[in-house]
Amino acid sequence: MTDELLSEFGEYVGSWTLAPASGGRFEVTINGNLVFSKEAEGRFPAIAELREKFEAAV
Repeated sequence: MTDELLSEFGEYVGSWTLAPASGGRFEVTINGNLVFSKEAEGRFPAIAELREKFEAAV
């Protein structure tokens, strides 16, 4: 997932941080805004969902 998003949006990314967390957390933030939370949604995001979020941000 990371490779796909970076290959598509890498020119717009100033930094990319992967932070290990406990309890199965998986969150995606763009420009400081939480755009996906596995805890809130109860599932992992589809790549198409994240692609839409990145497109909206750039």
